[in-house]
Amino acid sequence: MLDSIITGTEITAVSFLVCTAVSLFLGVLTAMLSMYENKPTQSFVITLAVTPAIVQVIIMLVNGNLGTGLAVAGAFGLVRYRSASASGKEISLIFLSMAIGLATGMGYVVLAVLFFLIVAAFIYMLQKIHFGASSENIRSLKITISENLDYDGLFDDIFAEYTNSAELEKVKTTNMGTLYELDYSITLKDDHKIKPFLDDLRCRNGNLNIVCGKPVTPKEAL
Repeated sequence: MLDSIITGTEITAVSFLVCTAVSLFLGVLTAMLSMYENKPTQSFVITLAVTPAIVQVIIMLVNGNLGTGLAVAGAFGLVRYRSASASGKEISLIFLSMAIGLATGMGYVVLAVLFFLIVAAFIYMLQKIHFGASSENIRSLKITISENLDYDGLFDDIFAEYTNSAELEKVKTTNMGTLYELDYSITLKDDHKIKPFLDDLRCRNGNLNIVCGKPVTPKEAL
């Protein structure tokens, strides 16, 4: 069942059409997988959809020719330097598309389908259980205080009541040095008690500006 549909070095029209159809079908499914709980660009989605078919044709054209294979490897190397940086998941899906194209290009269409189903199910499961994700209760907190207040330990009792952890990451002066802006990374005990938490902070900092939200993280990359 897992044998190649291409026998010998000759590629028939039927085998070519079957391999291309499977490549395009699995490419579209890979593109749909990239859109699950993500918002990739349209160009990236289209690239994932057509990559298996492109790699498949390249493998069929190489067909054991060492010189052609080295030329193709060099071309892929050049493409890397013309590509924008991508996230870890996007790179994984690109490799998945290429692996599908390699399998179909050698005629292993059933193997390509099984491999895609296993990888897609595994990715779906990891995302469902939020594998490797940071805590949803992590917040970035910015508190403005007047210059006459000693910020060291100023909010410790409030943090102890509402948070599991609170770390002062940065302090900077604003408003010509008359105010301090304190940047904290906190983990809330209960994200439904943000209002009383902010109310207590406002009473302590003299009702100056307070900003609390999810931390802004750079685009994940390998």
